[in-house]
Amino acid sequence: MTHVPAPLDTVHVKLRQAVPADFPTIVELLTRCGLHTSSVTPEGSTYWVADLNGVPSGCIGLEHGEGASLIRSTAVLPEARSQGLGRALVASALTYASLRGDRTVYLFSQEAGDYWRRLGFVPVNADELAAALPGTPQVKSGVCKGWIHDEQAWKHVLGGGGGS
Repeated sequence: MTHVPAPLDTVHVKLRQAVPADFPTIVELLTRCGLHTSSVTPEGSTYWVADLNGVPSGCIGLEHGEGASLIRSTAVLPEARSQGLGRALVASALTYASLRGDRTVYLFSQEAGDYWRRLGFVPVNADELAAALPGTPQVKSGVCKGWIHDEQAWKHVLGGGGGS
């Protein structure tokens, strides 16, 4: 059976900044989407939850560095996709990063490169990301566990600049 998105006038989407009590929900969303959760933490991070018709259906995290942030843990449940939740979550994270004065936002993504490219991200070497955000939980995890150099990194320059 093919999933047909509901008409927009029947869908209620609410984005909210996560509080510590939301972290079990975030971990559950990530787990249901097959994503890693070991370095997910509210420390030095901001997360958002997207509710679709009152049900937590997506999330995104933003780990903060100096002048840059790292998008991580971007997930939308399969049954809630094609409703604009992912784009809304990414827009919230990019706006927040811009307002906090970040010049660049990075992320890791092996499989969703086309998606990130459509949102203005360009591929970069993982070493650039690690150098820009050495203290973030996901980078520390990647260095400690040795997976960081096998990952594809992406970068989005804020303020309308290009991705050089």
